[in-house]
Amino acid sequence: MDLNGVTSILTPGQADALPDWRDGDAWLAGGTWLFSQPQPHLSRLIDLAGLGWPTHTASEDGLTLSATGTIAELDRLELPTAWVAAPLVGQCCRALLGSFKIWNRATVGGNLCMALPAGPMIALAVALEGVCTILTPGGGERRLAVADFVLGPERTALRPGEILRSVALPVAALSRRTAFRRIALSPNGRSGALLIGTLDRAGAFALTVTAATRRPVRIACAALPDAQDLRARIVAAIPGSDWYDDVHGAPDWRHHVTLLLAEEIRQELSR
Repeated sequence: MDLNGVTSILTPGQADALPDWRDGDAWLAGGTWLFSQPQPHLSRLIDLAGLGWPTHTASEDGLTLSATGTIAELDRLELPTAWVAAPLVGQCCRALLGSFKIWNRATVGGNLCMALPAGPMIALAVALEGVCTILTPGGGERRLAVADFVLGPERTALRPGEILRSVALPVAALSRRTAFRRIALSPNGRSGALLIGTLDRAGAFALTVTAATRRPVRIACAALPDAQDLRARIVAAIPGSDWYDDVHGAPDWRHHVTLLLAEEIRQELSR
């Protein structure tokens, strides 16, 4: 879609050349959402693609994903076999149902910053205890857990002029067993519920609920709970007003399937 209110597009080649933020600005990464609908309030786009940030960095501390890396690039990563959670990366990438054009343009950071409940990069990053690095105006930076970064549908903790630079996934989280479940109202529909369970070597369990809720919910337990305990924890952690309601699923249906999928995850990780 043409954004006929935009009068200039800036392409800084490095982070210290980024312009001062002003009303009417928008950061441009993949642009798959930005160019999908009218944006009458925008007058200037600042393209981040030319900053040259590496797609990812793997080290003994874990995996750091650049915000400007695409879903297609992430899906192609070959990760160490010791990171038993590695298959979860591909599972979450494929939860973003779109054409090859979308896959090769949509970015990890864009998926997080859109903060749509069904955003699979949100599910991945919360389940693996991701931490955001955020560039602040003036050249500083701050860090924030992804679980605290997404505040609700299309709402994040970003302040005016801030940029999501990267997401770091710690090696401890990447070394956990995982179980993935997703459901939609149609075979190629947007996720109505996306759940991820993790279990570490000491037996600590965590369940991440996304798509069904207005913001990601992570429930951590010192040990794998029984079915009744897990159900009670979900009910306590997600009040009625937090179940998401849109054309991709009613709140009561999302509540019902979340309980079913959570129990499937618990049983899988108990084996």
